[in-house]
Amino acid sequence: MSAEPFAMVPLPAGRSRAKPRQRGLTMMMDWGLPLGAQADWLGLLAPHVDLAKLVVGTARLYPEPYLREKLALYARHQVQPFLGGQFLEYVIATQGMAGVAPYCNEARRLGIEAIEVSDNVVPLDDAQRRDVIRTAVAAGLHVHGEVGSKSDDSGAETLIAQAEVALEAGADVVLVEGAELVRDGRVNDALLADLRAGLDVDRVIFELSGPWITGTTLSDVYQLKRFLIETFGPDVNLANIMPDQVWETETLRAGLSVTGPPTS
Repeated sequence: MSAEPFAMVPLPAGRSRAKPRQRGLTMMMDWGLPLGAQADWLGLLAPHVDLAKLVVGTARLYPEPYLREKLALYARHQVQPFLGGQFLEYVIATQGMAGVAPYCNEARRLGIEAIEVSDNVVPLDDAQRRDVIRTAVAAGLHVHGEVGSKSDDSGAETLIAQAEVALEAGADVVLVEGAELVRDGRVNDALLADLRAGLDVDRVIFELSGPWITGTTLSDVYQLKRFLIETFGPDVNLANIMPDQVWETETLRAGLSVTGPPTS
């Protein structure tokens, strides 16, 4: 008896299936999943999810025992939860750079092992980016450094330079802001080509844009995801996947989605 249904249908050899994965990462967004819903989703999706972002400042609103249960549930499924970068941006905006170390120490106290460092709404220069990342690493945290803007076209040179600063300072991976990758409803393929040439894409996670970006439709998000998988292969690292889109994303990686079988 087959261990998997339809085992006669091969899955792409280029797709990393066993966790922990080094590439082909999928980051799922957690906008406040109740424990029951989180458990239900992970019961099906966990083999296809590597990271879970506690989006923006949502971690501040949970009762501490509830938050600890969420973190433990992710750990049981080999999913690394991390704090979204705009939470730290809020801390910096309201408390200055002096607030970074207490924030990192509180994350560690709660059992959080990773944070995102971004500057979507609170700009960081190179020196500040280095200082924030190094402070987080010194506190014992893994860092996912994000580069790019939700509103401006930064350009490949700037994004690559910011990514290099983040990695040199100790970030494990770099996330590229999804809004940079779509312009006027079209995939910014020229930018992606430059990023591919200038960065080690195994250490880059491409964020999907979303409807929180003015003018972005669900079709835009899907076309970007499709373009990334077709361009970089089934093991491209993808971020900002909603729970109800993880399964579809994995079928797209495997060539089993609405786009039909691969043509090459």
